[in-house]
Amino acid sequence: MFLFSLTVAALSCVAATGWADALFILTGAEDTAIVLNGSAEVPDLSSQMVHVTSGAKGYDVTLASGKAVTVRHGGDVYTAKSKKETVSALLKRLGIAPSPLETIAVDLSGPDVVLTVAEDITYYDKVTEDVAFETVRVANPEMEKGEETVVQEGKDGVRTSIYEVVWSNGEEISRQFVEELDSTAVDQIVEYGTAVAASPDTAAVSDSSAIASVTKNADGSGTLTLQSGATLNFSAVKSMTATAYTAGHGGADYTTATGTFVRVGTVAVDKKVIPLGTKMYIVTNDGVVYGTAVAEDTGVKGNKVDLYYETYQQCINFGRRSCTVYILK
Repeated sequence: MFLFSLTVAALSCVAATGWADALFILTGAEDTAIVLNGSAEVPDLSSQMVHVTSGAKGYDVTLASGKAVTVRHGGDVYTAKSKKETVSALLKRLGIAPSPLETIAVDLSGPDVVLTVAEDITYYDKVTEDVAFETVRVANPEMEKGEETVVQEGKDGVRTSIYEVVWSNGEEISRQFVEELDSTAVDQIVEYGTAVAASPDTAAVSDSSAIASVTKNADGSGTLTLQSGATLNFSAVKSMTATAYTAGHGGADYTTATGTFVRVGTVAVDKKVIPLGTKMYIVTNDGVVYGTAVAEDTGVKGNKVDLYYETYQQCINFGRRSCTVYILK
């Protein structure tokens, strides 16, 4: 699977190529995603040294003369100079005939054009979208239990978001929210009375006892002995960055990517780094014990874990911290 962490525009290829419904995905071409069909307007891509010409039943991309092009297809890499020709014509000249199930990714972000022809393409789509305000409930230990008051009125706005999009066999098969870059929406804040203020440092998990001692073996495995007296065997240790999330904020749902309901102890991971279903014990480097947890959700990238908390205020208090993740057996 080929990965493009850039914004995109998707275009239908002209019927003149003879490729049945082949699809173009342009990366690095626009600030937001644009999907073109036979009746859509052609965008101005002159700043990318290309132009799009309309055909009878779709669109094709014409490259400037002398443009360096790299083509990746089926494990092979080809290089060429364009002759002020369409991408379709260039591929035909190189003897590359995409199948109806393959997608043609055109990367315009660098000095050279990079074409990738494959059945599976993953990219990150930056979009601007309307967003409704969210309601944040904040515990107030000085207010009687059962009482609540709105301390800040909510306001709808516009946000810029990143989605992970997967195309396979010529079709978009998934689009998953990854992160919010910015938003003009204003949260509605409601304070409610309670005798106990919520705190991320005291949030209960299945076992939140601090570590009393760690025994390590030569292969990186070992045993955790907790202050409660319980022992946990681990197979590996990872140094990672921890953030926090809760349902109903930043696009987070009440169910996970594995179909379970979110709860304290649910962790979102990059499944390429930590497989879904992995059991963990997590403690931050400044002493906050999240405790035992399970990798049940996705939506983060790289060496990061996103820890579920019950309230938005707990997430704000937690912020971003370095942590140690023990992979449990």
